[in-house]
Amino acid sequence: MSTKQLPRWVPTSRRSVLITAGAGVLVVAGLLTWALWPEPPRQREYLDATACLLTDEQGVTADPAGPVWRAMQAASVKSLVRVQNLQVNGPQTADNAAAHLASMTGGGCGAILAVGPAQIEAVTKSAGEHREIRFLTVGGGAAAENVQVFDATDTAALEKAIQERLDALADDAG
Repeated sequence: MSTKQLPRWVPTSRRSVLITAGAGVLVVAGLLTWALWPEPPRQREYLDATACLLTDEQGVTADPAGPVWRAMQAASVKSLVRVQNLQVNGPQTADNAAAHLASMTGGGCGAILAVGPAQIEAVTKSAGEHREIRFLTVGGGAAAENVQVFDATDTAALEKAIQERLDALADDAG
């Protein structure tokens, strides 16, 4: 009766078998940990605060609303305050814009930016009724206790004011 010889790489001593088995367990544990590791979230976790932009029927595609919207989005990334926009559909009148503005004031917007003559006129008429909301008008309007007026051509001042407003909303929400 002859015994067949094992290949050289197969451990034969008890110590070698334990080391090989331990290494195998570590490899399997490492692979399982890697496979089951949770992925980091792919979405931003926003604060409970919102800044809103009211525009004419062209929305955020035309000037001066386009640069304002881009500044709001950039400030949102830094402050984690949600931003949204609403364009006034239909006749571009202060009364029609006021109806759209009412949905923003009742919808939880902590800051409202307005671009366009009808939108600015609606803010001028309605801001006094909503002292808890900060309004920023771009390209006209009348300054008041809760209304700031910005020149559409001074983008640096506008971007700074938007960042400050969103930071203040973030501080109030946090």
